[in-house]
Amino acid sequence: MRALIINGPNLNKLGQRNKYQYGTKTLEDIYQLIIDSFEAIEFDFYQSNHEGSIIDLLQNLDNYDFVVINPGGLAHTSIILRDAFELVSIPKGVCHLSDIQSREYFRRVDYLKPLADCYVSGLKEQSYLKVIEALINKFFTN
Repeated sequence: MRALIINGPNLNKLGQRNKYQYGTKTLEDIYQLIIDSFEAIEFDFYQSNHEGSIIDLLQNLDNYDFVVINPGGLAHTSIILRDAFELVSIPKGVCHLSDIQSREYFRRVDYLKPLADCYVSGLKEQSYLKVIEALINKFFTN
């Protein structure tokens, strides 16, 4: 099984950002945690601060069994990312490190949430693990 984990803008700065909201782990720490937690799955990881690069990637997922995205701030602002995510035909999950529902009003809308097969928010790095586990349970176990 092969999966892609996509991270949006500013997530490359984890470990330097607000530790209360995002935790203390770097993006590389999270990648290693995912690999160690799901040894039977081959993961590819991608991070970009550029919306168009993420959209291009979402439009070309032919070699993957599922995808997970942490869109960062794009979740609250990008209709074009939402449109690209809607076209994804493989199982898809969305996660956020922080609990966006308890944050500033402008962060409470997530345009991708209604399109996600599985959604987890507010568990810091565990959000990734929980959404991957939910996708596996929903689509790949009997």
